[in-house]
Amino acid sequence: MAEIKNYVFNFGPQHPAAHGVLRLILEVDGETIVRADPHVGLLHRATEKLAETKPFNHTIGYMDRLDYVSMMCNEHGYVLAIEKLLGITPPVRAQYIRVMFDEITRVLNHLLWLAAHSLDNGGMAVFLYCFREREDLLDCYEAVSGARMHATYYRPGGVYRDLPDKMPQFVPSKWNNAKKTAKLNENRQGSLLDFIWDFTERFPTCVDEYESLLTNNRIWKQRTVNIGMISPERAIALGFTGPMLRASGVAWDLRKKQPYEVYDQMDFDIPVGSKGDCYDRYLVRVNEMRQSNRIIRQCVEWLRAHPGPVMIDDYKVAPPPREEMKISMEAMIHHFKNMTEGYAVPQGEVYSAIEHPKGEFGVYLISDGANKPYRLKIRAAGFSHLAGLNELISGHMISDVVSVLSSLDIVFGEIDR
Repeated sequence: MAEIKNYVFNFGPQHPAAHGVLRLILEVDGETIVRADPHVGLLHRATEKLAETKPFNHTIGYMDRLDYVSMMCNEHGYVLAIEKLLGITPPVRAQYIRVMFDEITRVLNHLLWLAAHSLDNGGMAVFLYCFREREDLLDCYEAVSGARMHATYYRPGGVYRDLPDKMPQFVPSKWNNAKKTAKLNENRQGSLLDFIWDFTERFPTCVDEYESLLTNNRIWKQRTVNIGMISPERAIALGFTGPMLRASGVAWDLRKKQPYEVYDQMDFDIPVGSKGDCYDRYLVRVNEMRQSNRIIRQCVEWLRAHPGPVMIDDYKVAPPPREEMKISMEAMIHHFKNMTEGYAVPQGEVYSAIEHPKGEFGVYLISDGANKPYRLKIRAAGFSHLAGLNELISGHMISDVVSVLSSLDIVFGEIDR
């Protein structure tokens, strides 16, 4: 008799579903997965080590580039850690702006996840629908920071600047005539808050569209129900957080359990699954988008009614306004010191965690009293999810690898760091 051996091969990094930089070594018995060994490090950029060579305020831009789908949420974890060490609290308006943009970022993240997940499972339409909504939210990023993705908008002590009173307008071009352009500009006539409010009015209907295409779709259910199941006990033991943990039935959400900023003032629910399979992870994330929409609306209502400062007025930490620099030598010196050497942060260590769209994003920071961190360690939400991949797909078919992998919602910027 011929000796039959298991077959070992690479899944990725060239495979389109391997997210560009995952090398997954699969051992298969026929079509069945026996073992999966994820190899990471192909996108390692030494972010933590780079941060230890730069002043605290020069590293905020690096945070955007960790999980490059949830830019402002990464900044939030890092900025909160610095604020804890400095012992400062941003103005309440800045806290509401941060919460609003955290939730806008959560919707952005889940839209891209849904687009990629549906595409990986063979559905093209949802991919196009999700990008339609993402475009509006990226315009909100651009309105406040000037950049569509890497915003560097959160700063220790508040946010970079207040929300703008007007939105950028489309102009007629060879693709869009004057009539079409006027239609595109209809919801851009007011302030950014008006634009966001208009989006929150439309968005639940958009989520209904995604659900009508997927939730009861026979093929979608065959690809996701009972695939990649994990029990609540194992999910906790493996260090799962966020939607991955909640899909298994554990109602753990840092926004409720360890509230930061103004989340304790917000009225929202925690969507929870029961089986911990790919289908439950899909349902949890779709419902999270609806809850985020609720939170954004509450923030818009509060921000409309309460104008005020968005940055602390301690010029040792926050750069002074431009107008003041033109007339005050002290302001000029503060600005120069701030931009060149930053500020010394008191000695100590701190861990600050936020409920990132992918799970718990934590920043562990040690300061020795200098103007740069002594040690920075980032707890990436997706890292432990990828580590549990072998357990999730053992015994499934090769085609299920793609479903399970995309249900994890992994982005390698943060995993490889």
